[in-house]
Amino acid sequence: MLRWLRQFLPARRTEPSQTVFQTLRLIKAKYDAAATTDENRRHWRNADDLSANAANNAEVRRLLRIRSRYEVANNSYAKGLVLTLAHDTVGTGPRLQMLTPDNNVNRRLEQEFSQWCRNVRLAEKLRTMRMARAADGEAFALLTDNQALPSAIKLDVQLIECDQITTPDLSLKALRAIDGIRFDGDGNPVEFHILRDHPGDPQAGIGFKYDRVPARNVIHYYRADRPGQARGIPDITPALPLFAHLRRYTLAVITAAEIAALPGGVLYTDAPANGEAESVEPMDLIELERGMLMTMPGGWKVSQIQAQFPTTTYGEFKREILGEIGRCLLVPVNVLTGDSSRHNYASGRLDHQTYFKSIRVEQSHLEAIVMDRVLEAWLAEAAMVPGLLPKSVRPSRTQRTWMWDGTSHVDPLKEANAQAVRLASFTTTLADEYARMGLDWETQIRQRAKELALLNELGLTPESTVIDEEEPDAENQPQNRDTVAAT
Repeated sequence: MLRWLRQFLPARRTEPSQTVFQTLRLIKAKYDAAATTDENRRHWRNADDLSANAANNAEVRRLLRIRSRYEVANNSYAKGLVLTLAHDTVGTGPRLQMLTPDNNVNRRLEQEFSQWCRNVRLAEKLRTMRMARAADGEAFALLTDNQALPSAIKLDVQLIECDQITTPDLSLKALRAIDGIRFDGDGNPVEFHILRDHPGDPQAGIGFKYDRVPARNVIHYYRADRPGQARGIPDITPALPLFAHLRRYTLAVITAAEIAALPGGVLYTDAPANGEAESVEPMDLIELERGMLMTMPGGWKVSQIQAQFPTTTYGEFKREILGEIGRCLLVPVNVLTGDSSRHNYASGRLDHQTYFKSIRVEQSHLEAIVMDRVLEAWLAEAAMVPGLLPKSVRPSRTQRTWMWDGTSHVDPLKEANAQAVRLASFTTTLADEYARMGLDWETQIRQRAKELALLNELGLTPESTVIDEEEPDAENQPQNRDTVAAT
């Protein structure tokens, strides 16, 4: 029967030298980075395939946290970097701008919320949270009641250090839970476990008792670098070894300079062993006085120790290390060092563009994670205060926005000219221009109208200021052939 069927089937070509396995090997790609050799074996020794939460387990986060805190506390560049990020991101704090159709309601909400922010020192707490994220990896805030607040709304934002968010009795078999946080089936946090005392406090109780706090009352501010990551690590983690190198190199240069500046030397003799030379005690110390000459024992000479230290390369090495440190946080080297002497105007502004864009991204992150949550809690509290807000007011997220401090321009005249051109060509609006400066356009225009009305009442007229066309910079002017030849 099989022979009869084979005569109707096409003949199958078989090549003994070519198998399926060999065909797959022919199209297999080759990556040098995937090859393990004797040269790169030690370099990739610590590479692993752990998940985000397994790689950032409690012990790893603790080690990174304490080392980062130590570096920030003892390294002026690390401290300045953390403060710069907090000040540039938060500044004096975000300002609420309501966009509901009722302007009176908008102004009432903005005024009440601004006063509450001052009462709870919200801007200061936001700066602390940004510093904690850079140095600790994450920050937590608890939405709670504070009866001591001098306002009708008793809502308060209490900051909690990330060390207190932990589960001492967490089981390895616990599903949908990591250290300090429990999740639901969709990956949303359900509750946070907060220790009643800081684990580093000498007065902390034995056993580390903790409270289970609903997730709606806790704000978790961190940056997720990997999908599924539930806890944060310090932003300056990649720069920690570089900070250590910088400090060691600085101390080595200082030590070498001190050795070169201080008179120091050794005694030596050209006489052979057991030759004619007075005996001296080996490894003995001789005290030298400033500006004095000394006589040496017979047959002995003195030679000063020559300390060689890299004075010419120290500045370049330091700048390169600081540039590499700032890159992981998108901070240019002139911002990190506070020195733009090596930059011209164009290069300085070009380096700042990426940095300012990262600041806007961080501000957007703060709005979504912190400020929107705080405002929703505040509106819920304000709705229960009689006469504070109209009952019909239920602002949605599309009816509000946040304004942050603007960045000052190096050349105000150039910025004023550019602003006038944008407004005249209808490529911008007053709202956008005021928002660049962190101001509310409606408030500023109303204030300007009051000023003009008062000037007219007093018989004063503001002089119209005409901004002359700006002359082109000499360095940007095209050079003629004679000038180029002369240079």
